[in-house]
Formats: sequence, structure tokens, C-alpha cells
Amino acid sequence: MVVRTVIQHGPKGKKVAAFAIDWPGWSRGGKTPERAFEAFASYRDRYRPIARYAGLESEFDEAGELEIVEDHVGVGSTDFWGISFAPSSFEQAPMTEDELERKLALLEAAWRFFDDVAARVSPELEKGPRGGGRTRDEIVRHVIGNEWGDLARKVGVSPPGDVRTPEAVRSHRQAYVAAMRDYNAQGKMGRGRNWTMGLLLRHTAFHVLDHAWEMEDKDLS
Repeated sequence: MVVRTVIQHGPKGKKVAAFAIDWPGWSRGGKTPERAFEAFASYRDRYRPIARYAGLESEFDEAGELEIVEDHVGVGSTDFWGISFAPSSFEQAPMTEDELERKLALLEAAWRFFDDVAARVSPELEKGPRGGGRTRDEIVRHVIGNEWGDLARKVGVSPPGDVRTPEAVRSHRQAYVAAMRDYNAQGKMGRGRNWTMGLLLRHTAFHVLDHAWEMEDKDLS
């Protein structure tokens, strides 16, 4: 077993993203391929709780070396953010049912991890350049807002209004997961360029975990 890793460059070569194909959300960026890969590798232990929540802890612990299986150019947003916004060649076709359910379990684990982190970190977070010094609640609103206003809409799921109660968040996540299953079964792309179900699922998990780790890093408690 290996951890299949993709290196994705921005077209102008300003920034690079490195991500795991089989472990959605495990992704980091950098200004060079070497820095992106180094950052990606350093987050292996931080991703382990997500594998545990998904019931895949043994598989994760038995995974072998990081192996770069693709090195390619993505889209312009990667140059600005150092984030993958394009599918790899392994994410072009619909997923098998087993692959989809495994990755959905990891996405749901990422949501659980995010909720757990938000519940235990301090309301005020360490100030810094990233995000303009947002508070915990502002980060939570940003992540939920991004899913409701952008990502879930790519599979036709509309937000349930402005009330972001735990029940509303849980219901929307369930609808989002159901829609991804439906789109994948029909072999449909998400709305907008490049949004295969593999990319959409992976990017959603990344955004959740990126901000969960941000809250952990800036926790003042």
C-alpha cells in the first residue's frame, strides 16, 4: 500500500498543492513542489483522527510511503491560494459505490472533527494575517456559508435559509451527501467547470479540515 499523492501546479507556477487521492481533505500547499509536499507529509498525524472517526484507522496506519502518482498543472486559483481546484486524472470518472461510500465516510468524519474542534477552542483566536484575525464563530460561519452558498449548490442543494442551527446544519449535510450519491450514480458533473464528484467531495473535506486545523493552531485556551 502507498499513499497516492498528486502534485498540482498553478499555471503560472506561483503556488502548488499536494493532496492524497484516497484520503479526502489531506492536502497542503506551498510556493514550490518541494514545500507543498513537505507540508503535506507533515500533516499525516493530524489527519489520523479523521481516519479514526471514519472507522479507517487501521487502514490509515497500514498505509505506506507517500508516492507521487501524478504531477500536473491545474487551474489559475491554485496560483493564488495554493489549493487544488481541479480534478486529477484519477477523479475524472464516476466513483464506484464502494469508493464513494468510503470517501463519504471520511467527509462525514471531517465534519465531525470540525464540530469537535469548534466546541473546544477558545471563542477568540490568536490574531494573525490569515482570515483577517477571525474569531471561532466567524470561521464556523464561513465554512458553513461556503458549503451552503457554493459547494452544495453545485449538486443542486439550496441552503435552508439563514438559520444555522445544529439541526439545520445536520439536515443540509445529509442532503448534500444524498445529492453527491445521486450525481455520481448518474455520472453527472457538478455545476461549473471541472467539478467531478471526486473533486467536489475532496475539496469540501479539505475546506472543512483546513479551517479546523486553523482553529486548533490559533486556540488561546
